[in-house]
Amino acid sequence: MIDTKSLKYAKSHEWARLEGNVCTVGITDFAQKEIRDIVYLELPKIGKEVRQGAAAGAIESVKAAFELYAPVSGTVTAINEKAAQDVTVVHRDPLGNGWLFKIECSNAAEINNLLDDAAYNEWTAQGGH
Repeated sequence: MIDTKSLKYAKSHEWARLEGNVCTVGITDFAQKEIRDIVYLELPKIGKEVRQGAAAGAIESVKAAFELYAPVSGTVTAINEKAAQDVTVVHRDPLGNGWLFKIECSNAAEINNLLDDAAYNEWTAQGGH
């Protein structure tokens, strides 16, 4: 079980876990429940330069498509091929095996611009979408 207190959250519903200079990114449990029937993930290419808050990929459901945003700036170093091939893993384990991509941070301090667990839960409870 993932300790959610170790995660940071973007208001666009991505979670981020910083380990050293590498940030693992996924979508929150709240987001996967809201999106519902995920049918396709468009993950960024390894080597892609991303900026904090900029679109890095997409997630599609039966009803709509949503952008995936980079919670920090840097270079994409890994993608979760398993999740791309079997999108149900994102529903089953969004904070664990359902991670989406990893970024080598160009400025790890950017993680401090994100919400902590308590602030994210409060924001979503107040209707934050």
